[in-house]
Amino acid sequence: MKKFTRQFFTFLFLHFLLISNLFSQSVYAPLNKDYEHLIDRYEIKSGKIYQNIHTQLKPFQRKDIVNLVDTLEKNLNESLTNIDKFNLNFLKQDSFEWTDSSTFNSNSDKSLYKKIYQKKSDFYHYQDSTFDFHINPILFLGGGIEQNNNDKLYINSRGIEMRGIIGKKIGFYSYFTDNQALFPTYVTNFMTNFNALPNEGYYKRPIGKNNVDFLTARGYFTFDAIKNVMNIQFGYDKNFIGNGYRSLILSDFSSNYLFLKVNTKVAKRLHYQNIFAQMTADVLNADGRYPQKFMAMHHLSWNVTKNFNIGFFENIIFNRYDTLTKQSGGYDLRYLNPIIFYRSIEQQAGSPDNANLGIDWKWNFAKRFSWYGQIFIDEFVIAQIRNRTGWRGNKQGFQTGIKYIDVLGIRNLDLQAEFNYVRPYMYSHNNLYNEYSNYRQPLAHPLGANFQEFIGILRYQPFKKLQLTGKAFYVNYGADEVGKNYGGNIFLNNSTFVQEYNNKVGQGISTNLLLVDFTASYQFKHNLFLDFKQVFRKVSTENRESIITSLAIRLNIVGRNYDF
Repeated sequence: MKKFTRQFFTFLFLHFLLISNLFSQSVYAPLNKDYEHLIDRYEIKSGKIYQNIHTQLKPFQRKDIVNLVDTLEKNLNESLTNIDKFNLNFLKQDSFEWTDSSTFNSNSDKSLYKKIYQKKSDFYHYQDSTFDFHINPILFLGGGIEQNNNDKLYINSRGIEMRGIIGKKIGFYSYFTDNQALFPTYVTNFMTNFNALPNEGYYKRPIGKNNVDFLTARGYFTFDAIKNVMNIQFGYDKNFIGNGYRSLILSDFSSNYLFLKVNTKVAKRLHYQNIFAQMTADVLNADGRYPQKFMAMHHLSWNVTKNFNIGFFENIIFNRYDTLTKQSGGYDLRYLNPIIFYRSIEQQAGSPDNANLGIDWKWNFAKRFSWYGQIFIDEFVIAQIRNRTGWRGNKQGFQTGIKYIDVLGIRNLDLQAEFNYVRPYMYSHNNLYNEYSNYRQPLAHPLGANFQEFIGILRYQPFKKLQLTGKAFYVNYGADEVGKNYGGNIFLNNSTFVQEYNNKVGQGISTNLLLVDFTASYQFKHNLFLDFKQVFRKVSTENRESIITSLAIRLNIVGRNYDF
């Protein structure tokens, strides 16, 4: 650990030495699919691709969101409904520090003691010529019932969120919650099978009980090394790459992790992103430091035309594990090169690491539609693919989807359809230091591999403050028989494959999963929501159905979804 820390922070310090002048910059809006849907919706409505936001690279900077909204309001003014204007106003209120106070009113109608809720979006806010500071409480109180489960479901989260800018140079963000919960049976089974709580890190679970107690913490610093060109972020959080509901490249399903991220925008059409991360390879049962592994990723996004984007990415998962001392090594400095082809470094190092590459794309058209997708390549041999041998080493994933706004002319009714296909043994490796995971959770799709999935999402906003969302997931996947590895579980050593050839998606115990989720969410005040949720889940190989009904109130926090 000391070796890695010295190397990683030396690299960070060198970046600081290269910076002669820092520029005003912005922190990021937290990952939030409902929030991001609004940005997608209005970009599609414009028929173009906004140059400063490459939507597959999430999260987004707050200043870019406000700039996008300003542009959309100007270009779409005549076609915007009152609900559209309400949504765009919500986005601006949430990042009001980047708005023009002479034309936009962010003040609250009522404040407490002339200090509390002076702004509609902030419990407390302070701003002067050198310091901008926002602080908000976090609350998530919910309860529910599950058919055939005598335990009452609940979640109780309390915490605080802070963000700001120091001297117009350095941005900071901090988030902390203390949580107690009892989740649905299938989530509890995931914890039992993988010794991990989805989306989270360390947790406590009393022996013989299903309830859990855990802390969630995120935080980072960010600054612009080159004004409006290069932004650097260093902290502990998550990232998401893709335009779909799922990502086959990098999702937000796993726990938070330490990373250094560099975003470089060139000529308004190119956005180059580098992520250098430290992750948790495994979770030990005994006290002690968990073994670590590392990731290096770069992604180039190119706006080819005013409405078509294509991205190219490459990443590598690695660790310099010492088989003699049983200790994990430090970060391989060769992977800190931000512009080299990682596969060449891997070969020079003796090919011990897990290198992956692929593409993603998005095409907005007719001011109603967006077609998007991803191709993820873990391993492949063209001859084997051409001959359709089903070789177990051909490991690829494919995604395609379409978004359709104002369906059939019905205002604020939006549809999304998505298909995901992942071959057996994808994301797995011959040791835990190279598998595509973090804290015993997949880094990409929560179902791992060996599946095909159909997703349908329908969103309707009949009134300004009411959002209705229906989601349906149908998955066919291959489950393992006892003692056999059919390629779905990414935590199994892929050298234990069942057969060399004739592998196909769904092999093993063919299993169908159906999950339907309906959510009605009403926003009383800015970022204060009341959520009603109804979930139906059925697995063909199980004798039970899960029917879950819940009600929750949440303040300044994203709703929890366990869509697997």
